[in-house]
Amino acid sequence: MRSRSSRGQFSAIFSIAVLLLSSFLPVAAQTAAPARSTADLIREGLTVQMIKDGTIALSAPEMEGRGTGQPGGEKAANWIAEKFKAYGLKPLGDKGSYLQKINFTETVADPATSLTVGDKSLAYGTDFAFPPMVGNRSGSGDVVFVGYAIVGKAAGIDQLADVDISGKYVVMLDGPPPGFPKETWEKQHLQRAIMRNLYSKRPAGIITFSRGDEQQTEDQGVDYYSRRQLSLGGAREYLPDGAPIFVSATKSGIEKIFAAGGMTREQALELAANTAFKGKDLKVKAKAVSKVQSNKVAAYNVAGVLEGSDPKLSSEAVLFSAHYDAYGKLNGKIYAGAADNALGVAEMLSVAETYSKLPQKPKRSMVFLAVTGEEYGLFGSKAWAKDPTWDIKKVAADLNLDGIGSEVYGPVKTMVGYGAEHSTLGALLDSVAKSMDINVIPDPMPDEKVFYRSDHYSFVERGVPSLMLLGAPAGDKEVWIQKIKDWEKGDYHQPGDTVKDSWAWEGAETVAEVMAIMGWQISEDAQMPSWLNSSRFSIYDRCNSYPIPDEESEDK
Repeated sequence: MRSRSSRGQFSAIFSIAVLLLSSFLPVAAQTAAPARSTADLIREGLTVQMIKDGTIALSAPEMEGRGTGQPGGEKAANWIAEKFKAYGLKPLGDKGSYLQKINFTETVADPATSLTVGDKSLAYGTDFAFPPMVGNRSGSGDVVFVGYAIVGKAAGIDQLADVDISGKYVVMLDGPPPGFPKETWEKQHLQRAIMRNLYSKRPAGIITFSRGDEQQTEDQGVDYYSRRQLSLGGAREYLPDGAPIFVSATKSGIEKIFAAGGMTREQALELAANTAFKGKDLKVKAKAVSKVQSNKVAAYNVAGVLEGSDPKLSSEAVLFSAHYDAYGKLNGKIYAGAADNALGVAEMLSVAETYSKLPQKPKRSMVFLAVTGEEYGLFGSKAWAKDPTWDIKKVAADLNLDGIGSEVYGPVKTMVGYGAEHSTLGALLDSVAKSMDINVIPDPMPDEKVFYRSDHYSFVERGVPSLMLLGAPAGDKEVWIQKIKDWEKGDYHQPGDTVKDSWAWEGAETVAEVMAIMGWQISEDAQMPSWLNSSRFSIYDRCNSYPIPDEESEDK
Protein backbone atom coordinates (compact mmCIF):
# COMPACT_ATOMS: atom_id res chain seq x y z
CA MET A 1 0.00 0.00 0.00
CA ARG A 2 1.26 3.44 -0.98
CA SER A 3 1.49 6.33 1.48
CA ARG A 4 -0.59 9.58 1.27
CA SER A 5 2.51 11.53 0.32
CA SER A 6 3.18 9.32 -2.65
CA ARG A 7 -0.44 9.66 -3.84
CA GLY A 8 -0.24 13.46 -3.61
CA GLN A 9 3.08 13.49 -5.49
CA PHE A 10 1.56 11.34 -8.28
CA SER A 11 -1.44 13.68 -8.55
CA ALA A 12 0.77 16.71 -8.91
CA ILE A 13 2.92 15.08 -11.61
CA PHE A 14 -0.26 13.93 -13.49
CA SER A 15 -1.75 17.43 -13.41
CA ILE A 16 1.44 18.95 -14.85
CA ALA A 17 1.45 16.32 -17.61
CA VAL A 18 -2.15 17.13 -18.53
CA LEU A 19 -1.41 20.83 -18.71
CA LEU A 20 1.64 20.26 -20.91
CA LEU A 21 -0.33 17.98 -23.24
CA SER A 22 -3.23 20.35 -23.55
CA SER A 23 -0.94 23.13 -24.69
CA PHE A 24 -0.28 21.17 -27.88
CA LEU A 25 -3.95 20.42 -28.66
CA PRO A 26 -6.03 22.58 -31.08
CA VAL A 27 -8.08 25.33 -29.49
CA ALA A 28 -11.34 23.69 -30.67
CA ALA A 29 -10.54 20.57 -28.67
CA GLN A 30 -10.12 22.61 -25.52
CA THR A 31 -13.48 24.44 -25.87
CA ALA A 32 -16.84 22.72 -25.57
CA ALA A 33 -19.06 23.13 -28.63
CA PRO A 34 -21.85 25.67 -28.05
CA ALA A 35 -25.23 24.11 -27.29
CA ARG A 36 -27.59 23.97 -30.26
CA SER A 37 -30.88 25.78 -29.70
CA THR A 38 -34.15 23.97 -30.36
CA ALA A 39 -34.79 26.38 -33.24
CA ASP A 40 -31.47 25.30 -34.77
CA LEU A 41 -32.37 21.64 -34.32
CA ILE A 42 -35.77 22.21 -35.94
CA ARG A 43 -34.21 23.91 -38.95
CA GLU A 44 -31.64 21.15 -39.29
CA GLY A 45 -34.15 18.33 -38.90
CA LEU A 46 -36.98 19.62 -41.10
CA THR A 47 -36.15 18.98 -44.73
CA VAL A 48 -37.39 19.70 -48.21
CA GLN A 49 -37.65 15.97 -48.87
CA MET A 50 -40.21 15.51 -46.09
CA ILE A 51 -42.51 18.09 -47.66
CA LYS A 52 -41.92 17.02 -51.24
CA ASP A 53 -42.60 13.36 -50.50
CA GLY A 54 -45.77 14.14 -48.56
CA THR A 55 -47.16 16.50 -51.21
CA ILE A 56 -46.50 14.07 -54.05
CA ALA A 57 -48.05 11.17 -52.12
CA LEU A 58 -51.22 13.06 -51.18
CA SER A 59 -51.78 14.48 -54.67
CA ALA A 60 -51.01 11.21 -56.48
CA PRO A 61 -53.67 9.79 -58.84
CA GLU A 62 -54.42 6.89 -56.48
CA MET A 63 -55.69 9.40 -53.89
CA GLU A 64 -58.33 10.49 -56.43
CA GLY A 65 -58.32 14.10 -55.25
CA ARG A 66 -59.06 13.23 -51.57
CA GLY A 67 -62.76 14.02 -52.02
CA THR A 68 -64.82 14.42 -48.85
CA GLY A 69 -67.01 11.34 -48.50
CA GLN A 70 -65.30 9.63 -51.45
CA PRO A 71 -62.99 6.57 -51.39
CA GLY A 72 -59.94 8.73 -52.14
CA GLY A 73 -60.67 10.92 -49.13
CA GLU A 74 -60.86 7.92 -46.80
CA LYS A 75 -57.65 6.53 -48.29
CA ALA A 76 -55.89 9.84 -47.61
CA ALA A 77 -57.21 9.92 -44.02
CA ASN A 78 -55.81 6.46 -43.33
CA TRP A 79 -52.49 7.42 -44.94
CA ILE A 80 -52.18 10.45 -42.65
CA ALA A 81 -53.15 8.32 -39.64
CA GLU A 82 -50.31 5.91 -40.44
CA LYS A 83 -47.90 8.84 -40.54
CA PHE A 84 -49.11 10.03 -37.14
CA LYS A 85 -48.56 6.53 -35.78
CA ALA A 86 -45.05 6.37 -37.26
CA TYR A 87 -44.18 9.68 -35.55
CA GLY A 88 -45.29 8.34 -32.17
CA LEU A 89 -48.37 10.55 -31.87
CA LYS A 90 -51.14 9.21 -29.67
CA PRO A 91 -54.59 8.87 -31.23
CA LEU A 92 -57.14 11.64 -30.64
CA GLY A 93 -60.02 10.26 -32.68
CA ASP A 94 -63.02 8.05 -32.03
CA LYS A 95 -62.66 4.89 -29.91
CA GLY A 96 -58.90 5.05 -29.57
CA SER A 97 -58.29 5.66 -33.28
CA TYR A 98 -56.85 8.65 -35.12
CA LEU A 99 -60.11 9.19 -37.06
CA GLN A 100 -63.04 11.39 -36.03
CA LYS A 101 -66.11 10.48 -38.09
CA ILE A 102 -68.26 13.30 -39.52
CA ASN A 103 -71.62 12.74 -41.21
CA PHE A 104 -72.48 14.81 -44.26
CA THR A 105 -75.46 15.26 -46.55
CA GLU A 106 -74.42 15.16 -50.19
CA THR A 107 -76.54 17.05 -52.73
CA VAL A 108 -76.32 16.43 -56.48
CA ALA A 109 -78.40 17.62 -59.40
CA ASP A 110 -81.17 15.31 -60.63
CA PRO A 111 -81.16 14.53 -64.37
CA ALA A 112 -84.58 16.19 -64.62
CA THR A 113 -82.99 19.61 -63.92
CA SER A 114 -83.51 21.92 -66.91
CA LEU A 115 -83.60 25.51 -68.19
CA THR A 116 -85.18 26.75 -71.42
CA VAL A 117 -85.26 30.33 -72.70
CA GLY A 118 -87.49 30.90 -75.71
CA ASP A 119 -86.62 28.14 -78.15
CA LYS A 120 -83.19 27.49 -76.58
CA SER A 121 -82.52 24.55 -74.26
CA LEU A 122 -79.49 24.95 -72.02
CA ALA A 123 -77.28 22.06 -70.85
CA TYR A 124 -76.81 21.65 -67.10
CA GLY A 125 -73.17 21.92 -66.04
CA THR A 126 -72.13 23.29 -69.44
CA ASP A 127 -74.44 26.26 -69.96
CA PHE A 128 -75.88 26.78 -66.50
CA ALA A 129 -76.22 25.51 -62.94
CA PHE A 130 -78.44 26.15 -59.94
CA PRO A 131 -76.76 26.82 -56.59
CA PRO A 132 -77.70 23.90 -54.29
CA MET A 133 -79.73 26.18 -52.02
CA VAL A 134 -82.39 26.42 -54.74
CA GLY A 135 -83.52 22.85 -53.98
CA ASN A 136 -86.58 21.39 -55.71
CA ARG A 137 -88.18 24.33 -57.45
CA SER A 138 -89.70 25.25 -60.78
CA GLY A 139 -91.13 28.34 -62.37
CA SER A 140 -91.49 30.39 -65.53
CA GLY A 141 -91.72 34.04 -66.53
CA ASP A 142 -90.76 36.71 -69.03
CA VAL A 143 -87.05 37.56 -69.34
CA VAL A 144 -85.66 41.07 -68.83
CA PHE A 145 -82.02 42.22 -68.96
CA VAL A 146 -81.09 44.79 -66.27
CA GLY A 147 -77.32 45.19 -66.74
CA TYR A 148 -75.57 45.42 -63.37
CA ALA A 149 -78.90 46.28 -61.65
CA ILE A 150 -77.24 49.24 -59.93
CA VAL A 151 -79.48 51.61 -58.03
CA GLY A 152 -77.68 54.60 -56.56
CA LYS A 153 -79.88 57.59 -55.87
CA ALA A 154 -76.99 59.80 -54.73
CA ALA A 155 -75.08 59.07 -57.94
CA GLY A 156 -78.17 59.40 -60.08
CA ILE A 157 -77.96 55.77 -61.28
CA ASP A 158 -81.04 53.56 -61.43
CA GLN A 159 -80.86 50.72 -63.91
CA LEU A 160 -84.18 49.37 -62.61
CA ALA A 161 -86.09 52.61 -63.13
CA ASP A 162 -89.38 52.02 -64.88
CA VAL A 163 -88.53 48.30 -65.30
CA ASP A 164 -91.15 45.89 -64.01
CA ILE A 165 -89.36 42.74 -62.82
CA SER A 166 -92.10 41.27 -60.62
CA GLY A 167 -92.68 37.63 -61.56
CA LYS A 168 -90.00 37.82 -64.28
CA TYR A 169 -86.58 36.28 -64.84
CA VAL A 170 -83.94 38.96 -64.36
CA VAL A 171 -80.70 38.58 -66.35
CA MET A 172 -77.85 40.54 -64.74
CA LEU A 173 -74.08 40.85 -64.65
CA ASP A 174 -72.25 39.76 -61.51
CA GLY A 175 -69.72 42.11 -59.98
CA PRO A 176 -68.76 45.76 -60.50
CA PRO A 177 -68.96 47.47 -63.90
CA PRO A 178 -65.71 48.18 -65.81
CA GLY A 179 -63.77 50.99 -64.16
CA PHE A 180 -65.77 50.93 -60.96
CA PRO A 181 -63.43 51.11 -57.93
CA LYS A 182 -63.23 47.57 -56.56
CA GLU A 183 -62.35 48.84 -53.08
CA THR A 184 -65.54 50.91 -52.96
CA TRP A 185 -67.56 48.00 -54.30
CA GLU A 186 -66.25 45.68 -51.57
CA LYS A 187 -66.25 48.18 -48.71
CA GLN A 188 -69.84 49.26 -49.32
CA HIS A 189 -71.01 45.67 -49.97
CA LEU A 190 -72.71 46.83 -53.13
CA GLN A 191 -73.34 43.35 -54.54
CA ARG A 192 -75.29 42.45 -51.42
CA ALA A 193 -77.22 45.72 -51.58
CA ILE A 194 -78.10 45.05 -55.24
CA MET A 195 -79.43 41.57 -54.44
CA ARG A 196 -81.50 42.88 -51.52
CA ASN A 197 -83.05 45.48 -53.81
CA LEU A 198 -83.85 42.84 -56.43
CA TYR A 199 -85.45 40.63 -53.78
CA SER A 200 -87.74 43.41 -52.72
CA LYS A 201 -89.17 43.61 -56.25
CA ARG A 202 -90.18 39.91 -56.23
CA PRO A 203 -88.70 38.50 -59.46
CA ALA A 204 -89.41 34.87 -60.34
CA GLY A 205 -85.74 34.18 -60.97
CA ILE A 206 -82.31 35.79 -61.20
CA ILE A 207 -79.88 34.67 -63.92
CA THR A 208 -76.33 35.92 -63.32
CA PHE A 209 -73.32 35.85 -65.60
CA SER A 210 -69.77 37.20 -65.53
CA ARG A 211 -67.93 39.22 -68.12
CA GLY A 212 -64.72 37.57 -66.87
CA ASP A 213 -61.85 39.29 -65.12
CA GLU A 214 -58.26 38.67 -64.06
CA GLN A 215 -59.33 36.30 -61.27
CA GLN A 216 -62.43 34.57 -62.58
CA THR A 217 -63.41 33.19 -65.94
CA GLU A 218 -66.95 33.40 -67.24
CA ASP A 219 -67.49 29.72 -66.46
CA GLN A 220 -66.05 29.20 -62.96
CA GLY A 221 -69.30 29.88 -61.13
CA VAL A 222 -71.18 27.19 -63.06
CA ASP A 223 -68.26 24.79 -62.74
CA TYR A 224 -68.49 25.12 -58.95
CA TYR A 225 -72.27 25.00 -58.58
CA SER A 226 -72.65 21.97 -60.84
CA ARG A 227 -70.42 19.89 -58.55
CA ARG A 228 -71.68 17.77 -55.69
CA GLN A 229 -72.30 19.87 -52.61
CA LEU A 230 -72.04 18.92 -48.96
CA SER A 231 -73.61 20.09 -45.73
CA LEU A 232 -73.16 18.98 -42.13
CA GLY A 233 -75.65 16.64 -40.57
CA GLY A 234 -79.20 16.88 -41.89
CA ALA A 235 -80.62 18.11 -45.15
CA ARG A 236 -79.30 21.30 -46.67
CA GLU A 237 -81.24 24.46 -45.92
CA TYR A 238 -83.01 25.59 -49.07
CA LEU A 239 -84.47 28.93 -50.08
CA PRO A 240 -87.95 29.60 -48.71
CA ASP A 241 -91.01 29.43 -50.94
CA GLY A 242 -91.47 32.65 -52.86
CA ALA A 243 -87.74 33.38 -53.10
CA PRO A 244 -86.43 33.78 -56.66
CA ILE A 245 -84.79 30.85 -58.41
CA PHE A 246 -81.08 31.52 -58.80
CA VAL A 247 -79.32 30.53 -62.02
CA SER A 248 -75.62 30.88 -62.87
CA ALA A 249 -74.83 30.95 -66.61
CA THR A 250 -71.58 30.32 -68.50
CA LYS A 251 -70.46 32.27 -71.53
CA SER A 252 -72.04 29.71 -73.87
CA GLY A 253 -75.21 29.68 -71.79
CA ILE A 254 -75.68 33.44 -71.74
CA GLU A 255 -75.04 33.60 -75.48
CA LYS A 256 -77.96 31.21 -75.96
CA ILE A 257 -80.16 33.29 -73.65
CA PHE A 258 -79.45 36.54 -75.48
CA ALA A 259 -79.77 34.84 -78.86
CA ALA A 260 -83.27 33.77 -77.86
CA GLY A 261 -83.99 37.46 -77.28
CA GLY A 262 -82.54 38.59 -80.59
CA MET A 263 -79.26 40.09 -79.39
CA THR A 264 -75.65 39.14 -78.66
CA ARG A 265 -73.64 38.95 -75.44
CA GLU A 266 -71.36 41.73 -76.69
CA GLN A 267 -74.34 44.01 -77.33
CA ALA A 268 -75.59 43.29 -73.81
CA LEU A 269 -72.20 44.18 -72.29
CA GLU A 270 -72.15 47.45 -74.24
CA LEU A 271 -75.64 48.38 -73.03
CA ALA A 272 -74.81 47.54 -69.41
CA ALA A 273 -71.66 49.67 -69.40
CA ASN A 274 -73.82 52.77 -69.92
CA THR A 275 -75.02 53.98 -66.52
CA ALA A 276 -78.08 55.43 -68.21
CA PHE A 277 -79.21 51.95 -69.27
CA LYS A 278 -82.75 51.25 -67.94
CA GLY A 279 -83.24 47.61 -68.77
CA LYS A 280 -84.42 45.70 -71.83
CA ASP A 281 -87.29 43.24 -72.20
CA LEU A 282 -85.99 40.26 -74.23
CA LYS A 283 -89.60 39.33 -75.14
CA VAL A 284 -89.08 35.63 -74.44
CA LYS A 285 -90.07 33.34 -71.59
CA ALA A 286 -87.81 31.26 -69.37
CA LYS A 287 -88.72 28.04 -67.62
CA ALA A 288 -86.53 26.59 -64.90
CA VAL A 289 -86.80 23.19 -63.21
CA SER A 290 -84.41 22.48 -60.33
CA LYS A 291 -84.36 19.01 -58.80
CA VAL A 292 -81.80 17.60 -56.39
CA GLN A 293 -80.93 14.23 -54.87
CA SER A 294 -79.60 13.91 -51.33
CA ASN A 295 -77.42 11.13 -49.93
CA LYS A 296 -75.70 10.44 -46.62
CA VAL A 297 -71.90 10.19 -46.71
CA ALA A 298 -69.20 10.03 -44.04
CA ALA A 299 -65.71 11.53 -43.89
CA TYR A 300 -62.99 11.81 -41.27
CA ASN A 301 -60.82 14.29 -39.44
CA VAL A 302 -57.44 12.86 -38.44
CA ALA A 303 -56.06 13.86 -35.04
CA GLY A 304 -53.02 12.88 -32.99
CA VAL A 305 -51.02 14.35 -30.11
CA LEU A 306 -47.37 14.52 -29.12
CA GLU A 307 -47.73 14.74 -25.35
CA GLY A 308 -45.92 17.49 -23.51
CA SER A 309 -43.35 16.98 -20.79
CA ASP A 310 -44.26 19.65 -18.24
CA PRO A 311 -46.48 18.40 -15.40
CA LYS A 312 -48.53 21.60 -15.41
CA LEU A 313 -48.43 22.70 -19.04
CA SER A 314 -48.86 19.33 -20.76
CA SER A 315 -52.66 19.51 -20.29
CA GLU A 316 -52.56 22.51 -22.64
CA ALA A 317 -51.84 22.14 -26.34
CA VAL A 318 -50.62 23.96 -29.41
CA LEU A 319 -52.90 23.00 -32.30
CA PHE A 320 -51.59 22.60 -35.86
CA SER A 321 -54.27 22.34 -38.54
CA ALA A 322 -54.41 21.77 -42.28
CA HIS A 323 -57.22 20.51 -44.49
CA TYR A 324 -56.43 17.43 -46.56
CA ASP A 325 -59.57 17.40 -48.71
CA ALA A 326 -59.80 18.59 -52.30
CA TYR A 327 -62.71 18.17 -54.75
CA GLY A 328 -62.03 14.53 -55.42
CA LYS A 329 -63.08 12.77 -58.59
CA LEU A 330 -65.83 14.49 -60.58
CA ASN A 331 -67.09 13.67 -64.05
CA GLY A 332 -64.05 11.50 -64.71
CA LYS A 333 -61.58 14.24 -63.73
CA ILE A 334 -59.32 14.21 -60.66
CA TYR A 335 -58.98 17.46 -58.71
CA ALA A 336 -55.61 16.67 -57.15
CA GLY A 337 -55.40 19.79 -54.95
CA ALA A 338 -51.59 19.80 -54.80
CA ALA A 339 -51.06 23.39 -53.65
CA ASP A 340 -54.51 23.49 -52.03
CA ASN A 341 -53.84 21.65 -49.81
CA ALA A 342 -51.63 18.59 -50.09
CA LEU A 343 -48.73 21.01 -49.68
CA GLY A 344 -50.09 22.43 -46.41
CA VAL A 345 -50.70 18.95 -44.97
CA ALA A 346 -47.20 17.86 -45.96
CA GLU A 347 -45.78 20.93 -44.20
CA MET A 348 -47.77 20.07 -41.07
CA LEU A 349 -46.58 16.46 -41.21
CA SER A 350 -42.97 17.67 -41.51
CA VAL A 351 -43.45 19.64 -38.29
CA ALA A 352 -44.81 16.56 -36.50
CA GLU A 353 -41.99 14.35 -37.76
CA THR A 354 -39.34 16.89 -36.77
CA TYR A 355 -40.76 17.27 -33.26
CA SER A 356 -40.80 13.49 -32.85
CA LYS A 357 -37.04 13.32 -33.48
CA LEU A 358 -35.96 16.12 -31.13
CA PRO A 359 -33.93 15.07 -28.07
CA GLN A 360 -36.44 16.71 -25.73
CA LYS A 361 -40.21 16.95 -25.68
CA PRO A 362 -42.12 20.25 -25.70
CA LYS A 363 -43.59 21.47 -22.43
CA ARG A 364 -47.11 21.83 -23.83
CA SER A 365 -48.64 19.05 -25.89
CA MET A 366 -48.73 19.35 -29.67
CA VAL A 367 -52.00 18.40 -31.36
CA PHE A 368 -51.95 17.77 -35.11
CA LEU A 369 -55.30 17.94 -36.91
CA ALA A 370 -55.85 17.12 -40.59
CA VAL A 371 -59.42 18.16 -41.37
CA THR A 372 -61.87 17.20 -44.08
CA GLY A 373 -64.67 19.18 -45.71
CA GLU A 374 -62.87 22.53 -45.81
CA GLU A 375 -63.74 23.17 -49.44
CA TYR A 376 -67.46 22.99 -48.69
CA GLY A 377 -67.53 25.38 -45.74
CA LEU A 378 -64.77 24.66 -43.19
CA PHE A 379 -66.94 21.76 -42.07
CA GLY A 380 -64.23 19.49 -40.65
CA SER A 381 -62.68 22.17 -38.47
CA LYS A 382 -66.12 23.43 -37.41
CA ALA A 383 -67.04 19.88 -36.36
CA TRP A 384 -63.84 19.46 -34.34
CA ALA A 385 -64.15 22.89 -32.74
CA LYS A 386 -67.73 22.07 -31.71
CA ASP A 387 -66.85 18.58 -30.47
CA PRO A 388 -63.10 18.77 -29.78
CA THR A 389 -61.04 15.74 -28.89
CA TRP A 390 -58.83 18.05 -26.79
CA ASP A 391 -60.32 20.46 -24.26
CA ILE A 392 -60.85 23.66 -26.28
CA LYS A 393 -60.31 25.73 -23.11
CA LYS A 394 -56.77 24.39 -23.06
CA VAL A 395 -55.89 24.95 -26.72
CA ALA A 396 -53.22 27.62 -26.51
CA ALA A 397 -53.37 28.61 -30.19
CA ASP A 398 -54.11 27.28 -33.64
CA LEU A 399 -51.44 27.49 -36.35
CA ASN A 400 -53.03 26.74 -39.72
CA LEU A 401 -51.44 25.82 -43.04
CA ASP A 402 -53.53 26.27 -46.19
CA GLY A 403 -51.59 26.64 -49.39
CA ILE A 404 -52.23 28.84 -52.39
CA GLY A 405 -48.86 27.99 -53.86
CA SER A 406 -47.03 31.25 -53.21
CA GLU A 407 -44.49 29.55 -50.95
CA VAL A 408 -43.16 27.58 -53.93
CA TYR A 409 -42.64 30.57 -56.24
CA GLY A 410 -39.10 30.90 -54.89
CA PRO A 411 -37.15 31.14 -51.62
CA VAL A 412 -39.49 32.63 -49.02
CA LYS A 413 -38.39 36.04 -47.76
CA THR A 414 -41.84 37.59 -47.26
CA MET A 415 -44.63 36.41 -44.95
CA VAL A 416 -48.21 37.32 -44.14
CA GLY A 417 -49.79 36.17 -40.90
CA TYR A 418 -53.55 36.15 -41.34
CA GLY A 419 -54.92 37.07 -37.93
CA ALA A 420 -51.59 38.41 -36.66
CA GLU A 421 -53.09 41.80 -35.87
CA HIS A 422 -55.58 40.27 -33.45
CA SER A 423 -53.37 38.48 -30.92
CA THR A 424 -49.93 38.14 -29.39
CA LEU A 425 -49.19 35.59 -32.13
CA GLY A 426 -48.38 38.58 -34.35
CA ALA A 427 -45.42 39.64 -32.20
CA LEU A 428 -44.22 36.04 -32.04
CA LEU A 429 -44.35 35.74 -35.83
CA ASP A 430 -42.41 38.99 -36.16
CA SER A 431 -39.72 37.71 -33.79
CA VAL A 432 -39.29 34.32 -35.47
CA ALA A 433 -39.36 35.80 -38.96
CA LYS A 434 -36.78 38.45 -38.05
CA SER A 435 -34.42 35.75 -36.76
CA MET A 436 -34.63 34.12 -40.20
CA ASP A 437 -34.26 37.36 -42.18
CA ILE A 438 -37.88 37.29 -43.33
CA ASN A 439 -40.01 40.39 -43.80
CA VAL A 440 -43.57 40.25 -42.39
CA ILE A 441 -46.13 42.40 -44.23
CA PRO A 442 -49.86 43.12 -43.74
CA ASP A 443 -52.47 41.29 -45.79
CA PRO A 444 -51.70 42.38 -49.37
CA MET A 445 -55.16 41.34 -50.64
CA PRO A 446 -57.65 42.49 -47.96
CA ASP A 447 -60.57 42.36 -50.39
CA GLU A 448 -60.16 38.58 -50.61
CA LYS A 449 -61.13 38.18 -46.91
CA VAL A 450 -58.63 35.30 -46.57
CA PHE A 451 -58.70 35.52 -42.76
CA TYR A 452 -62.31 34.27 -42.75
CA ARG A 453 -61.87 31.59 -45.43
CA SER A 454 -59.75 28.84 -43.90
CA ASP A 455 -59.88 26.47 -40.97
CA HIS A 456 -58.18 28.69 -38.40
CA TYR A 457 -61.35 30.79 -38.33
CA SER A 458 -63.32 27.86 -36.88
CA PHE A 459 -61.09 28.18 -33.81
CA VAL A 460 -61.27 31.97 -33.77
CA GLU A 461 -65.04 31.53 -33.42
CA ARG A 462 -64.42 29.42 -30.30
CA GLY A 463 -62.20 32.17 -28.83
CA VAL A 464 -58.82 30.59 -29.62
CA PRO A 465 -56.07 32.94 -30.92
CA SER A 466 -55.23 31.64 -34.38
CA LEU A 467 -52.99 32.41 -37.30
CA MET A 468 -52.56 31.22 -40.88
CA LEU A 469 -49.23 31.73 -42.59
CA LEU A 470 -48.57 32.69 -46.21
CA GLY A 471 -45.05 32.69 -47.57
CA ALA A 472 -43.83 34.43 -50.70
CA PRO A 473 -40.57 35.47 -52.38
CA ALA A 474 -38.80 38.75 -51.85
CA GLY A 475 -39.17 41.68 -54.24
CA ASP A 476 -42.15 43.51 -55.70
CA LYS A 477 -45.23 41.97 -54.09
CA GLU A 478 -47.32 42.80 -57.14
CA VAL A 479 -45.32 40.21 -59.10
CA TRP A 480 -46.23 37.27 -56.85
CA ILE A 481 -49.75 38.60 -56.25
CA GLN A 482 -50.28 38.45 -60.01
CA LYS A 483 -49.00 34.87 -59.98
CA ILE A 484 -51.56 34.06 -57.31
CA LYS A 485 -54.31 35.62 -59.44
CA ASP A 486 -53.17 33.67 -62.49
CA TRP A 487 -53.22 30.49 -60.41
CA GLU A 488 -56.70 31.31 -59.09
CA LYS A 489 -57.97 31.79 -62.62
CA GLY A 490 -56.37 28.69 -64.11
CA ASP A 491 -55.68 26.03 -61.45
CA TYR A 492 -57.53 26.98 -58.27
CA HIS A 493 -60.07 24.22 -57.49
CA GLN A 494 -59.40 22.81 -60.94
CA PRO A 495 -57.73 19.61 -62.22
CA GLY A 496 -54.68 21.75 -63.05
CA ASP A 497 -53.69 22.10 -59.39
CA THR A 498 -50.91 19.51 -59.57
CA VAL A 499 -47.25 19.40 -58.50
CA LYS A 500 -45.16 21.47 -60.92
CA ASP A 501 -41.54 20.94 -61.96
CA SER A 502 -40.98 24.67 -61.39
CA TRP A 503 -41.82 24.55 -57.67
CA ALA A 504 -39.17 25.89 -55.33
CA TRP A 505 -39.56 23.45 -52.46
CA GLU A 506 -37.17 25.33 -50.19
CA GLY A 507 -39.86 28.01 -49.82
CA ALA A 508 -42.28 25.47 -48.39
CA GLU A 509 -39.54 24.27 -46.05
CA THR A 510 -39.14 27.81 -44.71
CA VAL A 511 -42.87 28.12 -44.04
CA ALA A 512 -42.90 24.84 -42.13
CA GLU A 513 -39.82 25.85 -40.13
CA VAL A 514 -41.39 29.14 -39.06
CA MET A 515 -44.55 27.32 -37.96
CA ALA A 516 -42.53 24.69 -36.08
CA ILE A 517 -40.43 27.28 -34.24
CA MET A 518 -43.52 29.34 -33.39
CA GLY A 519 -45.26 26.24 -32.07
CA TRP A 520 -42.27 25.32 -29.92
CA GLN A 521 -42.00 28.79 -28.44
CA ILE A 522 -45.72 28.80 -27.63
CA SER A 523 -45.19 25.46 -25.92
CA GLU A 524 -42.37 26.82 -23.78
CA ASP A 525 -44.00 30.12 -22.76
CA ALA A 526 -45.55 30.22 -19.30
CA GLN A 527 -48.57 32.10 -20.66
CA MET A 528 -50.85 31.05 -23.49
CA PRO A 529 -51.25 33.52 -26.39
CA SER A 530 -54.01 36.08 -25.89
CA TRP A 531 -56.17 38.46 -27.88
CA LEU A 532 -55.01 42.06 -28.10
CA ASN A 533 -57.28 44.64 -26.50
CA SER A 534 -57.54 46.34 -29.89
CA SER A 535 -59.01 43.20 -31.49
CA ARG A 536 -62.73 42.72 -32.06
CA PHE A 537 -62.25 39.19 -30.71
CA SER A 538 -60.85 40.28 -27.34
CA ILE A 539 -64.24 39.84 -25.63
CA TYR A 540 -64.39 36.14 -26.54
CA ASP A 541 -62.84 33.58 -24.18
CA ARG A 542 -61.73 30.10 -25.18
CA CYS A 543 -64.77 27.84 -25.51
CA ASN A 544 -66.87 30.78 -26.72
CA SER A 545 -70.38 29.68 -27.67
CA TYR A 546 -71.80 33.03 -28.82
CA PRO A 547 -72.17 33.85 -32.53
CA ILE A 548 -69.52 36.33 -33.64
CA PRO A 549 -71.03 38.99 -35.93
CA ASP A 550 -69.23 39.75 -39.16
CA GLU A 551 -67.47 43.05 -39.62
CA GLU A 552 -70.29 44.49 -41.69
CA SER A 553 -72.81 43.84 -38.91
CA GLU A 554 -70.56 45.47 -36.34
CA ASP A 555 -70.11 48.55 -38.52
CA LYS A 556 -73.86 49.17 -38.66
